[in-house]
Amino acid sequence: MTSKVRRILLVAHTQREEAVAAANTVAAALSQHAIVVRVPEEDAGYLELPPDTETVGRAEDAAQGCELAVVIGGDGTILRAAELTHEHNTPILGVNLGHVGFLAEAESEDLDTTIEAIVRRGYSVEERLTIDVSVYRGKQVVATTWALNEASVEKAARERMLEVVVEIDGRPLSRWGCDGVVCATPTGSTAYNFSAGGPVVWPGVEALLLVPISAHALFARPMVVSPTSVLAVEVLERTEGFGVLWCDGRRTVDLPPGARIEVRRGRRPVRLARLHRAPFTDRLVAKFGLSVDGWRGAAERRHRGSAS
Repeated sequence: MTSKVRRILLVAHTQREEAVAAANTVAAALSQHAIVVRVPEEDAGYLELPPDTETVGRAEDAAQGCELAVVIGGDGTILRAAELTHEHNTPILGVNLGHVGFLAEAESEDLDTTIEAIVRRGYSVEERLTIDVSVYRGKQVVATTWALNEASVEKAARERMLEVVVEIDGRPLSRWGCDGVVCATPTGSTAYNFSAGGPVVWPGVEALLLVPISAHALFARPMVVSPTSVLAVEVLERTEGFGVLWCDGRRTVDLPPGARIEVRRGRRPVRLARLHRAPFTDRLVAKFGLSVDGWRGAAERRHRGSAS
């Protein structure tokens, strides 16, 4: 009786030399351990791959039958991998070669230990809340999509303001003239939400975030609502020109005056592979380079108390 073939999807930022080199190393090492490597066809020409590598052209088929997606790059590459894996529930393990890399689990200098963990299946998997997004014109749904980080409704022309009404759970909240509105997940709280002045929310918190961008209004504060809430943004008919919906900075939908955007908890989470259970506080400190000089901590206080 033969054992089941193990397959790993490999996704790399092929425009960065260091990412290509790291991807080549991962592919060769996994192949040596009888793990079949699969890569998207569009990436294959940039990589030096083992003879048994599988290539796949259709994005929706890329992760089918794969136990894990290994991503070499920054958060943008991980968001691309999330698109490829979402319908198959394939866990994503990111190796950071970007700047901040909040979604990545390992750094490039940890490549050898990361490969070892993949080979022995030495990782756990956690689920991250997503959002499903629907765009309406009148009563007709004209577009549906989803996001891991955020869905942002923005003005399409720099010189014009977007006129919107925001609704939560079927009730109108406020009308804003603004540059846009960000609807984010806790995972996305350190992405566009953070840049827009929204709160940092720990990934274990189940909630949805709503943050206005440069709103001309008395009440225009970031809000955190229930994960079961439905957020809606209506582009007023009197708005001049179009708006645009961005999801994870990758997928766009044009929004004419009168468009309605509904955001709710996603039906399918994104699964992230973890090599260790580092506290999120430590991740914040490391990724943002925060100063913690002078911290003594609870252990030091206990020691001082017992010595007195």
